[in-house]
Amino acid sequence: MTAVRTTPQGTTPPPRLPVREKSAARERGSGLSPMLTRLAAERATGVLERERGSLYLAEGRVVHAESPLAPGLDVLLLAHGTLAPAVWQDAVDRADEEYGVARLLLDAGRVPRGALELCHLEAVYDAAYFALTPSSTPGHFRYGAGHWLGTLRPVPVEAVERETLRRRELLHRLWPDPLTDGAPLRRAETVAAPAPTARQSAVLASVDGVRTASDIARELGRQAFHTLVDVRRLAAAGLLTALFPPPRPHVPRPPAPPLRPRSAAGPANGPATGPVPPVPDPPPGITLPRVNDPDITLLKRLRDALEAL
Repeated sequence: MTAVRTTPQGTTPPPRLPVREKSAARERGSGLSPMLTRLAAERATGVLERERGSLYLAEGRVVHAESPLAPGLDVLLLAHGTLAPAVWQDAVDRADEEYGVARLLLDAGRVPRGALELCHLEAVYDAAYFALTPSSTPGHFRYGAGHWLGTLRPVPVEAVERETLRRRELLHRLWPDPLTDGAPLRRAETVAAPAPTARQSAVLASVDGVRTASDIARELGRQAFHTLVDVRRLAAAGLLTALFPPPRPHVPRPPAPPLRPRSAAGPANGPATGPVPPVPDPPPGITLPRVNDPDITLLKRLRDALEAL
């Protein structure tokens, strides 16, 4: 192969055009929350309240996170017998501003520090994933507010944002449709679907057309994000789908009015009075079983593979 020189000899080559590095953007956190980035820079202490969760900061680092869509630290500790419910409740009742729940549990030797820190880190990343999702309302920060758990192991804001981005990208690679993340789930009839794993089978057994992925995670005592991974894999395999919109609550129909007898003095050719037809029930949620059709699933996988080239 012959190399072609595009720059005349003796002249300075032009500078290379700037190229955005994905890894560098990921390291910076890509600005998921400008307010959170500013609070970290000023080493603020308090709680950042957003539409889907809250982040507690101490000197600009995340010490705890909560979201109604993610099981809390108590669920992770109590679900599999790491801690007895009575021990946890006793620590919650005795906690104050000086002695948080974490310190009380560690000082009493109720749980090993490594196990508590690991469960806490998992709960922080799990709740932060939902708290940092795009919202329709602005966030609000309350300076000086703390959490009854206390400070265990602070996490830098950059690490929380980087992990949130990694989780978003993983879920998109598994199944690009986010509808299954928040809608009620139902099983789908499919042909020649791959056999689910033991973890996925437990998730599939909890699908009843009413529970969401967060409900299933709380019932199984698992992290919500790990449940989302199983749900999207099951959706990609065509084993479940989402109900959209969610089914409306059943409203009992009012009783039909009694029949009115025809008046003898009324017109002979007047309209006959009969029973009022019953009002149909509101339609249930529109199911989308064809979204997870095996042929469409294969086409989406081919599309994703071509876009990745």
